[in-house]
Amino acid sequence: METSKKIIVETTVKAPVEKVWEYWTEPSHITKWNAASEDWHTPYAENDLKVGGKFLSRMEAKDGSFGFDFGGVYDDVRVNEFIAYSLEDGRKVTITFIPQGEETKVIESFDPENSNPIEMQEAGWQAILENFKKYTNNSK
Repeated sequence: METSKKIIVETTVKAPVEKVWEYWTEPSHITKWNAASEDWHTPYAENDLKVGGKFLSRMEAKDGSFGFDFGGVYDDVRVNEFIAYSLEDGRKVTITFIPQGEETKVIESFDPENSNPIEMQEAGWQAILENFKKYTNNSK
């Protein structure tokens, strides 16, 4: 199933953009929120946040039954505003951070992969985004 349609997910976080950016990009925070459900976690993350820099997150089922590496290379980085990267399979992802006073809107756009239904991919990425929102809103 070939498609050129990007999937877009978004949320608004009750935090200023500087905090949202830090929590999105720092490995010590990424490992706390980067999961689509309670039975998954990210035990390891690394992030070289610059154009040409690489990132890697290890996502695993908590029962050890399955896991995978999620990684790529940064194409564009504008602090507190925008991130673009290419995944290892060539798909493109962008994240836009829009300050709205004491809140920040986060919009992710990504090329779908071909092995899972679009709705499932959208739901998974939205669930991770909501987990990020919950973690960031509840952290002091």
